Amino acid sequence: MSIVIMILLLSILILVHEAGHFLAAKMFKMKVAKFGFGLPIGPTLWEGQVGDVKVLIHAFLLGGYVAFPDDEKDDELPADSPDRFMNRPIYQRLIVVSAGVFANVVMAFVLVFLTAALWGQLPSGKYDVSVSKLKPDKNEYIAQSQIKPGDKIVEINGSKILSPYGLIAYSQQSKKFDGKADEVYIAQNYELLKKLNPAFTSDEIIPEDIMIKLPNTGTESAITLSKDQLTGLEKIKDNQIKLNEKQQKLRDELEGKKFLISDGTVSLNDIAHAISDNVHPLNITVERDGKLIKLPPLYSSKDGLIGVEYDADEIIIPTKGFKGIIKGSSKYLYDNTFMLLYGLKQIFTGKVPLNDLHGVILITKIGGDKIKNEGIFQGILLAALISLDLAIVNFLPIPALDGGHVLFLLIEKLRGRPLDEKTIERIGTAGFMFLIILMVFVLFNDIYALITHKI
Repeated sequence: MSIVIMILLLSILILVHEAGHFLAAKMFKMKVAKFGFGLPIGPTLWEGQVGDVKVLIHAFLLGGYVAFPDDEKDDELPADSPDRFMNRPIYQRLIVVSAGVFANVVMAFVLVFLTAALWGQLPSGKYDVSVSKLKPDKNEYIAQSQIKPGDKIVEINGSKILSPYGLIAYSQQSKKFDGKADEVYIAQNYELLKKLNPAFTSDEIIPEDIMIKLPNTGTESAITLSKDQLTGLEKIKDNQIKLNEKQQKLRDELEGKKFLISDGTVSLNDIAHAISDNVHPLNITVERDGKLIKLPPLYSSKDGLIGVEYDADEIIIPTKGFKGIIKGSSKYLYDNTFMLLYGLKQIFTGKVPLNDLHGVILITKIGGDKIKNEGIFQGILLAALISLDLAIVNFLPIPALDGGHVLFLLIEKLRGRPLDEKTIERIGTAGFMFLIILMVFVLFNDIYALITHKI
């Protein structure tokens, strides 16, 4: 049922978008040839006439369009007819083309406003993450960390922890024996090895049964993640050197040892790599009894676990009274619009990989889960954000999207005449093919994520 509700919400958003175009056209008394619900791909489920408009429902439901007489190749209207869209003033066409985006923005505000009024609160997207239970069987270092149940985790390595994702990201990125080491740290450990074992050069294979003294090593440097990485808006990368299979095996053998008896296959360089892959400290600041406390370093296990169970309580924005509803709704929409625009920028600049680009299938799944687990209001708020996203994406200057039509109209205004019809058709076809390819790519990402339980 929750999935069905989410599909209905998405369908309403599409209808609202197309209704925006349709109502703006009717406001200027423009002739509309077709109102289509769904994309004209595959069979048409229903077709009928409502007044002077042909209404169609297509099998590929999640889409829509409003068609004017100009879009119909067999239309018999004279070329100079005022019923043709292209013969209307540019300002009217701009308003009609932009009306779908405007309708989605208004719809987003209405959904958020109603949620704030009926629910009396809005989520902030930020969480208090606190320790509920220690799990010493999951991490050998937890006992010496001085962390306690009830501690609120405020910072890790200088980063504010505002969600469970931040805690998990730091735990995973700092795990013991991650198969990588910093180049500078490897060089430092090589120099220590060289002082203790001056008879051998860097890559010289040490003869069998020769004893190699091992230095006292410290820990690897603390991992620092950016705000974007902690919110999933930037892929986590590092410049560390990856250990080969032999070096990783040697690392495991050397743990806790003071010397090595060579088996005739390793060099000082191999040993330097092996002893440099150990642990990254997690410098945690907690809030306890109203005071901030910096704990001794904690180290993540080989599995990326720090040995705690946690509770995550979302910080709620109360929306009481008309003023509170308006203020809370406006802030919620502003913050999330910024995040959507920023996320789009991160995708275009490659900070977020295209493999993380998802579409309607996963949105429906996530929305259904939210409604099922967190209630209908969370589903409505997700629909509001999708409505905003539809507005933003549709306004991109890509042919076949509303933003592409706006671009053509602005070019027409600057040139004093429209582009050649065949040129517009070729560009529009290329834009449409790009969108189809992108849709297939996103569809693959969605299905792959579901099959592999990525989300």
